[in-house]
Amino acid sequence: METMTRQGIGIGLVTSPTNVAYLTGFSCNPHERFLALALDSDTRDAKLYVPLLDATAAEEAASGLEILPISDSDDAYELLGRHSPGPAAGQIGVEKGVVSLAKAEKLQAVYPGSGFADLEQPILDMRIAKSADEIGRIQRAVDIIEAVMAHAVSRVRVGMTELELAAEIERKMRELGADRPAFETIVLTGPRSALPHGVPGQHAIRRGDFLLIDIGVQAGGYCSDITRTFVVGEASEAQRAIYEAVLAANEAGIAAAAAGVPVSAVDAAARGKIEGAGFGPLFTHRVGHGFGMDIHEQPSMSGVNDTLLAPGMVFTVEPGVYDTVVGGVRIEDDVYIREDGTAGVLTRFPKQLTLISAEDEERSVDQ
Repeated sequence: METMTRQGIGIGLVTSPTNVAYLTGFSCNPHERFLALALDSDTRDAKLYVPLLDATAAEEAASGLEILPISDSDDAYELLGRHSPGPAAGQIGVEKGVVSLAKAEKLQAVYPGSGFADLEQPILDMRIAKSADEIGRIQRAVDIIEAVMAHAVSRVRVGMTELELAAEIERKMRELGADRPAFETIVLTGPRSALPHGVPGQHAIRRGDFLLIDIGVQAGGYCSDITRTFVVGEASEAQRAIYEAVLAANEAGIAAAAAGVPVSAVDAAARGKIEGAGFGPLFTHRVGHGFGMDIHEQPSMSGVNDTLLAPGMVFTVEPGVYDTVVGGVRIEDDVYIREDGTAGVLTRFPKQLTLISAEDEERSVDQ
């Protein structure tokens, strides 16, 4: 509320489901329906507008808040204007990165004469420092995904497709207690492993290929994210050279992380190892990203971000080298800054080059 008062915000509307969950404890996917936490800076009043079918869950999760259910036949904006009229003057506080132009026009009709001020950044600034409880929830999500990774390695067979392995991975996520994948599962083989955000397809796993697996889950409202790259069968000298460069970069990035260190220094430490090995142009993305309730959050772990790392920040360190002929390697760990300012690593899955001795896939043939 103090932030709203300083910015001259009369009424604040938080509509991102993730931010609503962070501030109230109530989580839902409203789809096209209206969801908003309305905050009145004058009266200090807070109301939670939810789809009618989620009203009972909201009352249980957000105890102490006034819940206003909205049926499918209601005019949500008319109800908003009636129950949260706001002060006579002032800005409308919204998450500018979330609210569409169509919704903005409807809000201006409810609150005529008002402009817009951004509420998103102050909320993101709150979310960037995770509590001990939040880090514990992230650790649980990490534990699940590492068990899934171990299962995936045990299920690799020469001849199975990327999509087949991805399906097995997502089945195991659910079995081990994940709510859902944190993002679209990435399983890539051979030269396709050089696609940083490639999509699994009908490409068969072959001996001598890199196999890149980038997976994460959401569990208890928090995410995990891990990437490991393997070789099926024997590794060539070219594959080993790329792998060792990426591993050195991953370790250097983690070693550089500490409270008071700029984010850019983590990127620089990792990038320096890859450039020193002669693969600099093949490292085509930032070294990592923050995560928590969302899979991508602040801080952006890029070479141009001079934000200082601080206790509670959680982020990935995931350098990569992407050679379109030999294939690509990415090694990703989940890291946080402890209260004493040192870096802790939440992921523990082995990082040394692992050679998978996979049997051939047995396939039935229709006669």
